[in-house]
Amino acid sequence: MTDTPQVPIDGTDEAVPAPEGATQIIETDYEIGQDNLNYRRRFVFELDIHNVVFSVSALGIVAFTILTLAFQNVLGPAFAGLRDFLTSNLAWFFILAGNVFVVICVGLIFTPLGRVRLGGPDARPDYSYMSWFSMLFAAGMGIGLMFYGVSEPLGNFTAALQGPVVENGVRTDWSPLNGVAGDAEGARRLAMAATIFHWALHPWAIYAVVALSLALFAFNKGLPLTLRSIFYPIFGERVWGWPGHVIDILAVFATLFGLSTSLGVGAQQASAGLNFLFGFPASTGGMVFLIIIITGIATASVVAGMDRGVKILSEANMILAVVLLLFVILVGPTMQILRGFFLNLAAYGEYLPALSNPFGRTDDNFRHGWTAFYWAWWISWSPFVGMFIARVSRGRTVREFLLAVLIIPSLVSTLWMTALGGTAISQVVADGITTVQNAELPLQLFEMLNVLPLSGLTSLVGIVLVIVFFVTSSDSGSLVIDTIGAGGKINAPTPQRVFWATFEGLLAIALLLGGGLVALQAMAVSTGFPFAIVLLLACYSLVKGLLAEPR
Repeated sequence: MTDTPQVPIDGTDEAVPAPEGATQIIETDYEIGQDNLNYRRRFVFELDIHNVVFSVSALGIVAFTILTLAFQNVLGPAFAGLRDFLTSNLAWFFILAGNVFVVICVGLIFTPLGRVRLGGPDARPDYSYMSWFSMLFAAGMGIGLMFYGVSEPLGNFTAALQGPVVENGVRTDWSPLNGVAGDAEGARRLAMAATIFHWALHPWAIYAVVALSLALFAFNKGLPLTLRSIFYPIFGERVWGWPGHVIDILAVFATLFGLSTSLGVGAQQASAGLNFLFGFPASTGGMVFLIIIITGIATASVVAGMDRGVKILSEANMILAVVLLLFVILVGPTMQILRGFFLNLAAYGEYLPALSNPFGRTDDNFRHGWTAFYWAWWISWSPFVGMFIARVSRGRTVREFLLAVLIIPSLVSTLWMTALGGTAISQVVADGITTVQNAELPLQLFEMLNVLPLSGLTSLVGIVLVIVFFVTSSDSGSLVIDTIGAGGKINAPTPQRVFWATFEGLLAIALLLGGGLVALQAMAVSTGFPFAIVLLLACYSLVKGLLAEPR
């Protein structure tokens, strides 16, 4: 990490890097921490919290967790109904919003605004490319890639091979890419195009908009590193009042529910893998036990801080993920994977217009059950991932930032899905192995590895990856939520980080008990919708802020 100038931000020991070189500083009377409640007692306990944002967010999350645990049987069907209502009625909105984010990011890459440097013209990066990429990728979607890396390509392939389904006289298309029923090669191509659509440009564009906006207004404009700062061009000084409070509270709720969904998914897969290898109980109780243990590890990492905890775990996880990926490529259908990577990218480009079209479609199951949920999930994750990426991206130009955050992870996700999902499809088509296809979703990764050499070892690596992705998501998410709850302070007292890390785990447990994966998905979608509106407004602020910067 490079040495960068530090300036006090509120008269305490808190500090953030000052802009280096000429930037368009926003002059404001607001001081970071001026609305905070402070309690400091040396060697005993410390608190430094925003009196409104922390209080409303914390009390709301505590109340929701208690009620969900108390009324599990009642809330399960309610969660299912909420998810189905939102995805069926708002799918067009989520898809349209995702398209806007992609257009904004791609446009900035090719305009002179891409020359703006985050932190000022003379700023230099705080982290090497390796550390930077490891942290943003592990935080961005690690658990999702492990859970859906086999199941989504294989599920899409099965549906595409079957073709449209007619129920009660009504035809339901699998996706806008129908027309290959009975054609295995065509189904493979369409399945991979649909999978890449969900894991490439669109989710990373959502993250990039939030991260770039936060970095610009904090490192170049001198505002607090919190979501409300992005909206200064819209609200002016009112952003420090209730308009800003509402934005930050929404960000906390969206982050917590998005993280809880991922933690629940990770617990399901880790439990299934441990049962597959060691007979660990694959029950709700077993998943709860796993969440408790792993939340404890995440809390320890949070206490250690960014460089000693999150950075080390992210880099270790990236090495393990690369090892597993290379192993599958080398011992699986190697040439088919390598050739498929380029063919799948071509298929993605060909079918992108149809997949991203928000109107006039008949593929309700695909559009509602997959795309709308994914987009809401990514949007609910965006405050957490965006702020985390912003914190580690100082010193990059806008063009360098967007190319790294948008293009490179998309290519890696494509290679990952091609290797794992493509291998599973080959096992079904070429080898006639149906155990992978017939397994439950959390088990499909391990069933695919079980057909390859060294299956016991690779399955164990897979479990470790799920757990460490689980930990890196939880600890980095806690650091981000704590920054928002502390009014933009980046080094708030440790007990606050412990509180958020603990309640992430408790919330995941409550939702698992109160409706399982459906409940987790419902809350991710319900917080993703209002935050999507917030992000669309953020696009305007981002462009306006960049136009004011020297290039």
